[in-house]
Amino acid sequence: MAIERVDCWKAHGGTQGVYRHDSRATGTPMTFSVFVPEHGEGQLLPVLWYLSGLTCTHANVTEKGEYRAACAEHGVIFVAPDSSPRGDDVADDDGYDLGQGAGFYVDATQAPWTPHYNMWSYVSDELCQLVSAHFPIDLHAQGISGHSMGGHGALTLALRQPDRFRSVSAFAPIANPSEVPWGRKALGTYLGSDEKTWRKHDTVALLEDGATCPEMLVDIGTDDPFYDEQLKPASLEAACAKAGQPLTLRRQSGYDHSYYFISSFMADHVRWHAERLKG
Repeated sequence: MAIERVDCWKAHGGTQGVYRHDSRATGTPMTFSVFVPEHGEGQLLPVLWYLSGLTCTHANVTEKGEYRAACAEHGVIFVAPDSSPRGDDVADDDGYDLGQGAGFYVDATQAPWTPHYNMWSYVSDELCQLVSAHFPIDLHAQGISGHSMGGHGALTLALRQPDRFRSVSAFAPIANPSEVPWGRKALGTYLGSDEKTWRKHDTVALLEDGATCPEMLVDIGTDDPFYDEQLKPASLEAACAKAGQPLTLRRQSGYDHSYYFISSFMADHVRWHAERLKG
C-alpha cells in the first residue's frame, strides 16, 4: 500500500498532491491526484472521486477543473485517478478511443487487454483501499463524478454500488455505450462480442435491469458535438423516468464538451455533493 509523492502544492489553504504507486489490479505504476482541504487533527472528510474522459490523465481535471476553492469551502477531499494503465508493455491502439487513455472503467476479458486493463477493479476497490490508508477520508461519505467516459464510469459504479456512494453526478456522460460508436468499439474489444456482458457497464441497461442509486445530477452542453451520436442524454432521461430513478438533467445552453464547460459547473457539483455527503 506504499505510495510515492510526485508533486505537492499548497492551494486554498489545503494540499494538492500527485502520487504514484504500483497497482495490483493493472500490474503497472498508476498515478493519481488528491486535494485535501485544511482540516482539524484527526478529522475525517467526505471524499469525491472524479473519473476522467477519453485521452485524459489525472492532470486534466487537476489543472483545469477549478474544484479546489469549492472543496476547501465545503471540506471535501477530491481524488482523480488516471483513465487507463500505461507503459511500453501495455496493449494500445492507434485510435484515441481505445487503449491507453481509454480504459472505459471495465475489467477486460479479451486478449491482449486482460493483463492490465482492469480499471473497474482498480477504481472500485484498490484505489479506495490505498487512498483511505493514506488520507483522512470518511468511507461513510463517498460521492463520485466524472466526465464523458468518466461520467459513464461514475454512473455505472454508483448504480452497482449504491450502498457505497451517497451522491453521484456526471458531466456529459456516455450514458448508453452499448448503442453508440465509442462504447460499442470499447466494450466489444475489451469484453467480447456477447452484448449481454456489456449491460453491467451501461447506465441505461443497468436501469432497465432494475439498478437504482441516489439522485443523479447530470450536466451536458447543448453545443456538445457528441450530444446525440455518443452521449444520448434523452435515452438516460427516458430510462430514469421509467425506472423511477431520481435525475436532475441540466442542458446548459451554448456549452461544449471541454473543460471550459466542466470548470463552469464544477463548483456547483462539489457543493451539491457536499450537501448530500454531510447531510
